[in-house]
Amino acid sequence: ARFGAVMCCCGPCAMYRRSALALLLDQYETQFFRGKPSDFGEDRHLTILMLKAGFRTEYVPDAIAATVVPDSLGPYLRQQLRWARSTFRDTFLALRLLPELDRYLTLDVVGQNLGPLLLALSSLAALAQFVIGGSVAWWTVLTIAAMTMVRCSVAAFRARDMRFLGFSLHTPINIFLLLPMKAYALCTLSNSDW
Repeated sequence: ARFGAVMCCCGPCAMYRRSALALLLDQYETQFFRGKPSDFGEDRHLTILMLKAGFRTEYVPDAIAATVVPDSLGPYLRQQLRWARSTFRDTFLALRLLPELDRYLTLDVVGQNLGPLLLALSSLAALAQFVIGGSVAWWTVLTIAAMTMVRCSVAAFRARDMRFLGFSLHTPINIFLLLPMKAYALCTLSNSDW
C-alpha cells in the first residue's frame, strides 16, 4: 500500500471506481491462459490489470468485510490449488509490469515465488538425507527454521504486529500439504477446474 500497488486486492474486500473498471471490463471478462478461458483468480487478475493501466491499488486497514471460508480439508486444498494456479499465472503477467513499479514490489513478488521453491528444495534435501542416511542434518532443519522466522519477522516488523511471528507454526502445513499442492498447481496451470 505504501507504493500504491497492492498486488492482489481480495475479491470480497475490493472496491473499484466504476470508471476504472469500465476501461478494463473487456480484458477482465475475457481472461485467457494458454488459449483457454480462465475463470478463477479474477481478483488478482483484475488487480494486475488496474496496475498495468496506471491506477493505484491501496490497502485500507480499517475496512471490514465478510467472506465464506472452507471449513474442512478438501475444500481448503481445492481453494489453495486455485489460488496457487492464479498466483503463478498472474505472476507471469505481473513480471512485465514490475519494472514500472517500486523495486521493493519486485523483491516481494519474486520472494513470494522463490520462497516456496527454496523451502521445497530444503524439504527435499531433508527427505533425501533421511532416506539415504537415516537422519537429517541439523543445518537443514536450521535452514528451514531460519527461512520461516525471517519471513515472519519481516512481516511482523512491517506490520508492527508481533502476532505475525505465530505464523511460523504454519510451516509444517506448508511443507507437507501446500508445497506438494503448489508443485501440482505449477504442473497443471492450464487446468481451470474449480
